[in-house]
Amino acid sequence: MASRLEGKVNEKLATGEIEVRCAEIEVLNQSVAPPFVPSQSDLPNEDLRLKYRFLDLRRPQMQRAMITRAKIVKEMRDYFAEHDFIDVETPILGRSTPEGARDYLVPSRVHPGNFYALPQSPQLYKQILMVAGFDRYVQVAKCFRDEDLRADRQPEFTQLDLEMSFVDSEDIIGIIDGLVSRIAERILGRKVPTPLPRMSYEEAMRRFGSDQPDLRYAMEIVDITAIAKTVEFRVFRGTADEGGFVRGIRVDGQAEAFSRRRLDELTEYVKRDFGAKGLAWFRVEPDGKLWSPTSKNFTDTELAQIAGVMQGKPGDLLLFLADSWNTTCRGLAGLRKRLGSELKLYEADSLHCSWITEFPMFEQDAETGGWHAKHHPFTAPLASDLELLKTDPAACRAQAYDLVINGSEAGGGTIRIHDAVTQQQVFDLLGIDEATARDRFGFLLDALRFGAPPHGGIALGIDRWVMLLAGLENIREVIAFPKTQKATDLMTEAPGAVDPAQLNELRLRTVSVKT
Repeated sequence: MASRLEGKVNEKLATGEIEVRCAEIEVLNQSVAPPFVPSQSDLPNEDLRLKYRFLDLRRPQMQRAMITRAKIVKEMRDYFAEHDFIDVETPILGRSTPEGARDYLVPSRVHPGNFYALPQSPQLYKQILMVAGFDRYVQVAKCFRDEDLRADRQPEFTQLDLEMSFVDSEDIIGIIDGLVSRIAERILGRKVPTPLPRMSYEEAMRRFGSDQPDLRYAMEIVDITAIAKTVEFRVFRGTADEGGFVRGIRVDGQAEAFSRRRLDELTEYVKRDFGAKGLAWFRVEPDGKLWSPTSKNFTDTELAQIAGVMQGKPGDLLLFLADSWNTTCRGLAGLRKRLGSELKLYEADSLHCSWITEFPMFEQDAETGGWHAKHHPFTAPLASDLELLKTDPAACRAQAYDLVINGSEAGGGTIRIHDAVTQQQVFDLLGIDEATARDRFGFLLDALRFGAPPHGGIALGIDRWVMLLAGLENIREVIAFPKTQKATDLMTEAPGAVDPAQLNELRLRTVSVKT
């Protein structure tokens, strides 16, 4: 090691004043020409990176992501250890139970024709641990779901799973508030005030059209259905008279920035992605009046009413959907999310955490009229809504809560049903008779009969936490060896064929299926 020559000092580097002079070099190994260089600034396509993941993981960005992940998991473990939680591992090979997605099945060689299922979550096991007297359980758990994938989903994922006895939702939310505050401060160096803000599911859908709203910016949904019932414009009036809704958002100061072509693109977007019939829009002119090609279908008074309710200012752009409640929610939430990103309405490194509470207990099938559990069949209703199980299931709210970070669900949990009468009422609504319940959940039902305490918990998506806190947009960037959106591992070429002898041992054979 020696000082750099005069004029060769690089003050931008910590080592810029020295250089290494080699007296002897030993080559420990040789490398073939790599398909890409980890230090190159222009990244190759993702498939190539996943194929040669061992090279991709050498990139400084990937190293930082993995280190951040390790730090977050360590802080989680330390935090819950300090709060007297017991770390318990639950089985990977278990019984197939309906939890909302397809199971990954594992054939048993010892019991031909029978299958294990990889866990979609440790849900049933952690409830049994509460019956067993482990008042505070926690686990960093691997989970598996055979479902169609998106950019922020993987067939196998990792979650921080916990359960507590003798608690209500306030206790669960409070312990997670402390975790969020700790990780934000120790990993990001930021102060996150607690308690985190909360919003009911009903309020979130009414104001933002989504149960995971991004609250880093405003652009709230406004309902003008009452005005729509009084106008002659057929699209608005017809929808309102038929029981639909007319709702819109105000885009501050963007009246002139959106050309007709761009507005047409947004119209196609809501039609294609959300099934909306179309998109109505108005510009707020310098004199405060509304204008669009459809303005002629409204009186000046009606346009003034709309502008007033929307709080439109000169230069604003107003966007409306006239459709069912669900379609206006999905479409306007999609518009809001897209425009928030395109217009850079928030800082890239900003952080907003909040809770959505009081979810509906059930969802009703539009075709059959049957009920489905919004979360899972062991979710407890609010005590105040208990009678609604008999009289109005659609209005029954659950003791359920989701943690939302920057417009993404980062965790979700519920207080569980612990008494047999309420559990049977829920099973009856879901069309699960006693024999079916016994077949699917018999071991849990048996456990609950032995003095189950009131209990509840939550699962936090570790992969998504790391993605959001690291400011990344693709969950594969924070997993060392992820799957593609087609659930394949390009590096190991999994899934793949197996030796026929292995199938014979399992009493299995493959068949061709026409699709």
